[in-house]
Amino acid sequence: MSGQRISGKSFDVRIMGFLVHVESMTLDIEDNTTVAKNKGVPAGFIEGDVAASGELVLDISQFNLLTTAAAAAGSWQELPPFPIHTYAVGGGAVAENMAVYADGCKMKISSLLNIDPTSTDKSTVTIPYDVTGEDFVKINGVPYVKGAGFGLI
Repeated sequence: MSGQRISGKSFDVRIMGFLVHVESMTLDIEDNTTVAKNKGVPAGFIEGDVAASGELVLDISQFNLLTTAAAAAGSWQELPPFPIHTYAVGGGAVAENMAVYADGCKMKISSLLNIDPTSTDKSTVTIPYDVTGEDFVKINGVPYVKGAGFGLI
């Protein structure tokens, strides 16, 4: 038996407490763990550093929600790092659930305007962000990094 599977439309995104509709969103993890070698032969691994970053693409109405928070902070640059929570629930015989938490996301604006007078597409703003928090990323409540997990989710 099969049922409704999770798709991009299934996800809800919470940013700074706001429920935000994203046009698109990415979150990429870079894990620099590598193979340890003795005389060129694999001999275990060496734990490397990690980083995570992504992009939010928001239409103007959703971007204005974040503008309100930036105004309260004093400016876009003064906006403190914030968590991003994403979650989706599928249905059917085999329930699919996905929850991702990114801690301490520091954002910057990269693509503020892209004006094309012949286009009928919605105007959007692209906001890249870096994950800066100690809890890093949690996937379905499981920390990606050992020793993380001191926060709420």
